[in-house]
Amino acid sequence: MSTTLVPFKVAVSDEILTDLQHRLRHTRWAQDLNNDDAYYGIRTAYLKEIVDHWLHKYDWKKAEAKLNTFQQYKVTVDGQPIHFIYEKGKGPNPTPIIISHGWPWTYWHWSKIIPALTDPAAHGGDPDQSFDVIIPSLPGFGFSTPLEDGGMNFWKMAEIWHKLMTTVLGYKKYAASGSDYGMLVSAQLGHKYADELIGIHLGQEMPLTIFQSERPWDLTEGHLVPAGASQALRDGIIHFQRTYASHVAVHMLDPQTITHSLNDSPVGMLAWILQRWKKWSDPHQDFEKVFTKDDIITFAMLYWVNESIGSSIRAYSNASRYPWKPSHDRQPAVEAPAGFTFLVGDAYPPLATTDNRVDIFQNGPLASQFNTVYAKAFDKGGHFGPWENPEAFIEGIRDTFRILK
Repeated sequence: MSTTLVPFKVAVSDEILTDLQHRLRHTRWAQDLNNDDAYYGIRTAYLKEIVDHWLHKYDWKKAEAKLNTFQQYKVTVDGQPIHFIYEKGKGPNPTPIIISHGWPWTYWHWSKIIPALTDPAAHGGDPDQSFDVIIPSLPGFGFSTPLEDGGMNFWKMAEIWHKLMTTVLGYKKYAASGSDYGMLVSAQLGHKYADELIGIHLGQEMPLTIFQSERPWDLTEGHLVPAGASQALRDGIIHFQRTYASHVAVHMLDPQTITHSLNDSPVGMLAWILQRWKKWSDPHQDFEKVFTKDDIITFAMLYWVNESIGSSIRAYSNASRYPWKPSHDRQPAVEAPAGFTFLVGDAYPPLATTDNRVDIFQNGPLASQFNTVYAKAFDKGGHFGPWENPEAFIEGIRDTFRILK
């Protein structure tokens, strides 16, 4: 393990960019009958619009300059290269916080919240509520490549994060936040290292035993919609399944099989991850205002230029193949104090509103896993919370650690 921080700047070689242009220009487009409503997935016509922008209007050098506006470093932890943003807080006593993204997220999905957390006084906040913000790319994602451990999963990532925060950066206690797969990483820190954490802040609730049943590819665990469910509940459950089921099944059962195509075709890779950004975001918001074409392409580039799409999707099957094991049998399992920011534009849970979302959690089966000190629901935003509604996550992180600090 290296404790030396190596300054990092995003700088992709001309060779990679030239190869990308060639692949984009020579795409063999698929026929797409009867799909004006996108029933069968991302429409060919829509994908062509994005790729035309990628070829003729998108400016990667401009994107690089934007990505390089924050301080970034690379370090090796347990043999794994780790890339991370590291922005120091400007208050009198900043709280160190490590923030974990999910799939098909990138570290840049958290970028909108950095200025307000590091310099709250300049953004209408209390200078005593400043943070040292550490946002890594998950191992096998983005610039935290190449992946060295073929069995990498969320609880192994948590081990790396703890060493990064304590051994490399030297913090005695720290905070953690995360959403999607990053929620699991942060919850594992709150389980195993509660004594060394100030607390955690999460964007969803998921069990640490996720993907460990006899049907890890099936979000329903083999259950049909209850016979007595109302039509609204039935529609909500089916919508949730249609939103999230396909990628889980493929990533669990055939991660390497699909990798061969996604790693070879930038358009194929874009289609696979763009479908998630479109379907998982808030359907009540204008997708193309929240995710501009430039945003979409920059996120895709972070996967493409690092050839990280295959290693990123392995995180699913590795959560099943290498099961989580508890470090203790105390309750709650995640002992670190936890705050939650819920956005009800997500497909999960069905029928959630700002009025009932916290109750759904508190009265549900997962509440007992957490030591909850804060929970609040917001109307705007879907699964990509800090990108779709950064103000809600700024508020949630501030309020959670105001309580704990």
